[in-house]
Amino acid sequence: MDTFDFLPVSKEDMQQRGWWYYDFLVVTADAYVDHPSFGSAIIARVLEAEGWRVAVLAQPDWRSAAAFQAMGKPRYGVFIGGGNIDSMVAHYTAAKKRRSSDAYSPGNKMGLRPDRPTIVYANRAREAFPDIPIIIGGLEASLRRFAHYDYWDDAVRRSILFDAGADLLVYGMGERATREIAGRLARGEAVDRLTNVRGTAYAAREPACAYESVAVPSFESVASDERDYAAAARIEYEEHDPIRGRAILQPHGSRVLVVNPPAMPLDRQELDAVAELPYTREVHPMYDSQGGVAAIEEVRFSVTHNRGCFGGCNFCSLAFHQGRMITSRSHESVVREVEGFTRDPKFKGYVHDVGGPSANFRHPSCQQQKKNGMCKNRSCLAPTPCKNIDPSHADYLALLRKVRAVPGVKKVFIRSGIRFDYLLCEKNSEFLSELVRYHVSGQLKVAPEHCSAQVLDYMGKPHFEVYERFREKYQRLNQRYGLEQYLVPYLMSSHPGCTLSDAVELAVFLNKTGRQPEQVQDFYPTPGTLSTCMWYTGLDPRTMEPVYVAKSPHDKALQRALLQWKRPEMRRLVVEALHKAGREDLIGYGKDCLIRPLHSGGPSSGEAQKVRRGAPDKKGRPPQRAGKSGGRQESRDKRSPRSGGRGRRKPG
Repeated sequence: MDTFDFLPVSKEDMQQRGWWYYDFLVVTADAYVDHPSFGSAIIARVLEAEGWRVAVLAQPDWRSAAAFQAMGKPRYGVFIGGGNIDSMVAHYTAAKKRRSSDAYSPGNKMGLRPDRPTIVYANRAREAFPDIPIIIGGLEASLRRFAHYDYWDDAVRRSILFDAGADLLVYGMGERATREIAGRLARGEAVDRLTNVRGTAYAAREPACAYESVAVPSFESVASDERDYAAAARIEYEEHDPIRGRAILQPHGSRVLVVNPPAMPLDRQELDAVAELPYTREVHPMYDSQGGVAAIEEVRFSVTHNRGCFGGCNFCSLAFHQGRMITSRSHESVVREVEGFTRDPKFKGYVHDVGGPSANFRHPSCQQQKKNGMCKNRSCLAPTPCKNIDPSHADYLALLRKVRAVPGVKKVFIRSGIRFDYLLCEKNSEFLSELVRYHVSGQLKVAPEHCSAQVLDYMGKPHFEVYERFREKYQRLNQRYGLEQYLVPYLMSSHPGCTLSDAVELAVFLNKTGRQPEQVQDFYPTPGTLSTCMWYTGLDPRTMEPVYVAKSPHDKALQRALLQWKRPEMRRLVVEALHKAGREDLIGYGKDCLIRPLHSGGPSSGEAQKVRRGAPDKKGRPPQRAGKSGGRQESRDKRSPRSGGRGRRKPG
């Protein structure tokens, strides 16, 4: 593909176009992939569609301002994004160990962007262009717009706006705010006058703003008092609504952070237009010699048909970034995108996904929210579905049928996650039947997360019997259609509220059902989630009641080991965990036991053989047969990249 099809990335590119100036510079911490699953690509194309000249600076050398100056000074402003995945999550595991590869960099190479690139890039841009407006946005900025707990520093940091030294912060899905900011800057309006743009934050000298507002405890207060932190987090979530939400003021020293109300989501026509901008849908050719960019592969032939998530999982950043209100694209737009796949020589007939944050959300959860916004302090689905919920899957089902009918399409998969609790709200099983018959690629990944009702309440998830009901229906349908397709449950250890006894309960369930997950997700306290607030403060911000938190690496390791009890390297940790939980009954040779004793005192190896053969031991005890795993090993994949992505995978 010719580089001319991409936006310019160098002075030479601009010269080839006959440009002697450009209007906006878009800086991204990811490699340049011109695809609608990459947030910076969307922002760049949105600006281009408004008639501006736009250049892209991808993963610049941040050690000096030279890379930012290489294309010259933009006329109106610099837009900076930290990448599709939070940089700290991309660089470090939940155990704070450095990762070895980066799918968003050429050749999977680590080290091509700094930690917290939004801050670093903004400071370098200010050094390069002292008099040009600097606007930060994307996932990293969005989730750090308020004073926030930083897991990697183990401290509360002030709003990223102050550390970046930026003029404005755009949060959420930023197309509306970006258009307005660009237009007003181009008309000559000073950036310090742009104080009434919805979906933005700025620093002020006085505690006043253009909208009805509410104050939260200051940075200094939330950094020193856990109750103030939890109280602020509750208000920040309550007001994150485009219809009823108010502006939020949070003092930071001598200045005040002003976070304007959220922007309204794009409507269907607008969402179609953004999805169908002239993306090349390819990695820039400058990376060909470096091994390409792996992140494109999961989304190259995938379609994002919706935005937002009313699922309300407390550990997920979606509600605080994309919001809880659902918007979706038209059938015609999605079909046009898939028809475009069939003209690509790389396309083999398989659409990898027709999904989004939660694949089976196509419309608002109820009609009331269109007028009144989302309900405060209430979840649409957990612990039980709201009586007003609209569970119809008819529109999504019709869309999938149209995509399956596109000439050249062999199979259409759904990989971005199904909300099984929402699916079960619909009385008929038509959608589930077609899901099983046509849209599962051998394994369907869903996220029950745990089996303890107490833990699930802290997570904001439905109780476990809902998952078991779904599993039974799924298995029956596979049997009916003669299919061998597995259900892979995502599970989490060490979530706030999860005690060692709760972890034992989950291990016992897995043992009884013949499953052992190959990988377990430790809870990862990423910025901007209610669960992270619980982890830091030891309080549930919804109730202000205390919450147990397994914080030490050893306590977390004990919970993780219980879910992987068959691994030899976990043996001593499992025995220690069972002793601590008072569950020595699970150490032994019975079918319900998780593990055999570590030391002498149990049967000798010869006696153990007799037990397995069914012979009584020397003391005349009856034989006990050790349970077998009997199940397929389960693994979890990294989440496919999507515009406005997030730090943690969320299959639903």
